[in-house]
Amino acid sequence: MKDNNKKITTASGAPVAYYQDSMSAGPRGPLLLQDYFLHEKLAQFNRERIPERIVHAKGSGAYGTFTVTHDITKYTRAKFLNQIGKQTRLFMRMSTVGGERGSADSERDPRGFAIKFYTEDGNYDLVGNNTPVFFIKDPRKFPDFIHTQKRDPYTNCKSATMMWDFWSLNPESLHQVTTLMSNRGTPFGFRHMHGYGSHTFSMINAANERVYVKFHFRTEQGIKNLSAKEATELRGTDPDYAQRDLYTSIDKGEFPKWKLFIQVMTEEQTKAFRWNPFDLTKVWSQKEYPLIEVGILELNENPDNYHAHVEQAAFAPAHVVDGIGFSPDKMLQGRILSYPDAHRYRLGSNFEQIPVNRCPYMVNNYHRDGQMRVDGNGGSSPNYFPNSFDNSIEDPAYAEPALQLYSDKADFYDRNENDDDHYTQPGDLYRLLEPKEKQDLIDNIVDAMSGIEGPKREEIINRQLCHWFRADMNLGMGVAKGLNFSMDSLAEHMPKK
Repeated sequence: MKDNNKKITTASGAPVAYYQDSMSAGPRGPLLLQDYFLHEKLAQFNRERIPERIVHAKGSGAYGTFTVTHDITKYTRAKFLNQIGKQTRLFMRMSTVGGERGSADSERDPRGFAIKFYTEDGNYDLVGNNTPVFFIKDPRKFPDFIHTQKRDPYTNCKSATMMWDFWSLNPESLHQVTTLMSNRGTPFGFRHMHGYGSHTFSMINAANERVYVKFHFRTEQGIKNLSAKEATELRGTDPDYAQRDLYTSIDKGEFPKWKLFIQVMTEEQTKAFRWNPFDLTKVWSQKEYPLIEVGILELNENPDNYHAHVEQAAFAPAHVVDGIGFSPDKMLQGRILSYPDAHRYRLGSNFEQIPVNRCPYMVNNYHRDGQMRVDGNGGSSPNYFPNSFDNSIEDPAYAEPALQLYSDKADFYDRNENDDDHYTQPGDLYRLLEPKEKQDLIDNIVDAMSGIEGPKREEIINRQLCHWFRADMNLGMGVAKGLNFSMDSLAEHMPKK
């Protein structure tokens, strides 16, 4: 039974006599400086908003479980994967990428797909998207790319010109742009899409042997996408429909599920792969590297407060556990640095003490001080290592095998052999589509490219048309016709034999 006489207090616990009235000099007089609770309320209100995520600003999240259904201990010694039937609690956040917190859920945009596994060896964050590839493969390009997805510094509006200018100047983006412009670019909510780790990661087994892996989460609800028209209508009628759909389904007990699969490639196989196997703009053929089932992910608990859980959740590819590691994927290497740095800026240096981010098992280190330290700060124990006062030890048993390096020279490499093939896989993707899906893709591209404006419009369109033709002649022809380019103009953009 609730306490009907529960007193309202200040943040420090002092009871408040009057919650709705300020202290003033007489009934109509000015307010008094000594009304400290007025100051506390207004100051707290001013600080209710933490900085918005630069990317993935709008998202939805829930708690759930991961259950192992198949034995993959030959590949990894990760404890949360070491036994069939083992269950691990998790928190998952799905999001749009380019929009602000108030943007619509149905925007044509990739969707973030981030999972925090609360394992006995520490928290493991698998941070990916609903696409197996990305727009770029070098992290130096990331700030520039994201700038093109945000607002024009002159108009403060979204700009198709900025986006297509960047994409046309970076043909490595073609695979992801093709995916984005297909109906997969507007999924029907978060429950009806696949998820991917996207990057190449490594797994290490009990014998300290490494293999490289890609993670695939396949929705058990079935793939369902919005047409361009449906997505546009939802922006106006229900911009939060994906968030509503997720929490409503969980509240009703209709718990969404995804099956986890991995693809595995040995270190020897990486040397013979046609493309750079660590290139984030490429996929691995599932015929050559078939999907191996691992387990089932279920979301079954809505957070009781959005800000405390979803908004303050902080995921980072740097958070791996024993048995799972990194790869030479350049974008992954960049994210290892940038994600924790973003969280320290947005949430403070002790963001991992926030309950949704806190490891539920033992944490022992010599980190001290900093903004919002809430765990006792180590008390009177030493803040340095080694020392003569505690029994903390290093454990070489957790060391990974040496990572194979592919060059003995440090330089600014922009490509290796076959790394400039930006067209085969996007073309293959187009040719896999059904006839209606092909036409939808062409229509969506035409609609998006029609927004290109300004004196460079024809130059940008010509450059991008060249990429579509190189991927597939029919795709290029369909886009060109949709943009009303003449046959004389088209001849300039045909691939040279």
